[in-house]
Amino acid sequence: QVQLVESGGGLVQTGGSLRLSCAASGRDFTSYALGWFRQAPGKERKFVAHIAWAGGNPFYTNSVKDRFTMYRNNDANTISLQMNTPKPEDTAMYYCAANPRGTSGEWPYWGQGTQVTVSS
Repeated sequence: QVQLVESGGGLVQTGGSLRLSCAASGRDFTSYALGWFRQAPGKERKFVAHIAWAGGNPFYTNSVKDRFTMYRNNDANTISLQMNTPKPEDTAMYYCAANPRGTSGEWPYWGQGTQVTVSS
């Protein structure tokens, strides 16, 4: 079965940087897309970025474009999210997710999340 394990969260100051990682296992992810989502306290979970496992460039939500960069390491079966110049509004639980149908439809597989707190 699909397992996704996030790591790298923590406390970071505005203007600093933080890198999240997600280790994926349990399947051949060739046809999958993997993504990052986040949920702030009292709010709905929202899309941050995604990438097709087979190749291509990441796609970002507008609020993180030019600040966050998503990477894929097919050999190590990991994805990561480099967060540069984070803002207090980036504070949230960050989740790694996987979708066997690519980027369309619902995302059925989720990690347990890693907390990111940005202080001003």
